[in-house]
Amino acid sequence: MMNFGNMGWGMGYWWIVGLVMTVLLIWLLYTIFGRNSVENQDRAETAREILKKRYARGEITKEEYDRILKDL
Repeated sequence: MMNFGNMGWGMGYWWIVGLVMTVLLIWLLYTIFGRNSVENQDRAETAREILKKRYARGEITKEEYDRILKDL
């Protein structure tokens, strides 16, 4: 006889639960690894930018600025 409990779906509705869990896992991995690495690349300052800011604030002299810039 036919099994009327599953109504022909085989595994029932468990495939929907598996699909939702897969989507949540992909979203979680993207949130942890994907977005953070892109944000870190955008926010990273170069050494020259930091040097320019230090010179603009008066933390280093023109001679120090030129010497450090030459080293970079």
